[in-house]
Order: sequence, then C-alpha cells, then structure tokens
Amino acid sequence: MTDAQTKKILLVDDEVGVRMAVLFKLKEEGFQVFEAENGEEALQLAQLEKPDLILLDLQMPKMDGMTMLKELRSKDDQWAQDVPIILLTNMSSTQKVADAMNYGVQDYLIKSDWNLSDVVKTVRSKLEMN
Repeated sequence: MTDAQTKKILLVDDEVGVRMAVLFKLKEEGFQVFEAENGEEALQLAQLEKPDLILLDLQMPKMDGMTMLKELRSKDDQWAQDVPIILLTNMSSTQKVADAMNYGVQDYLIKSDWNLSDVVKTVRSKLEMN
C-alpha cells in the first residue's frame, strides 16, 4: 500500500454534499486533499499543488471538467500530462466518457453507482500504478 499521507488529491466538484463526503472520507484515510468547486479554480490549484491524482466532475459552472482536462493536458509540463485523473460524473454518456479517455483519464465513477469506499479503492489502485 502507498503511504496515503504523502499523497495529494485534488477533488473537483461543484456539488457541496458530494465534495464534503468525499473530502471527509479521503482525509479519514490519511490523504492530503485540496478542493475546488469549478474547473477554473481547479486548474490554478492543480498547477500550484501538483497533486498525485485528480478526482474531476465533468459538469460544473465557470469551466466544466472537460475544458479543465483539455487545458491541463495541453500544458508544457510533464506532470500535467501524466497526472492520473478519475472522473466523478452524473453522466452515463459513453461518448463524453470516451472523449475524456482520449485525454488520459484513468477511470470514471458514475455518482449514482458508487459509494465512498469505491472512491477510496479506486484512488488507491490508481496511485499504486504509479
């Protein structure tokens, strides 16, 4: 197992309830968690903190997750091109998910189908890949 305390997670979701629940669970598991409520805020925070993994919602105000993902991946920075990203989404649109996968998304969780333990398990498995 990776040492959770050395791992930084950026959690990006405009739904306060979802964000607080996931934030609490990840912190309880020992991860260092940063949060953003839109893609614009997330992009700035990601470049500042360089998290080990990003949990990203697709539908958000100001800048949606897809736009944030494209902007992050277009940066001339190896970290920005390689950081593992897991989508947290309400959308079951396979086309949107397929589009995101083209930008190096590692995995996705449809909000109605997962619980907090699933999120932790997925985060741990993606971090152990690296």
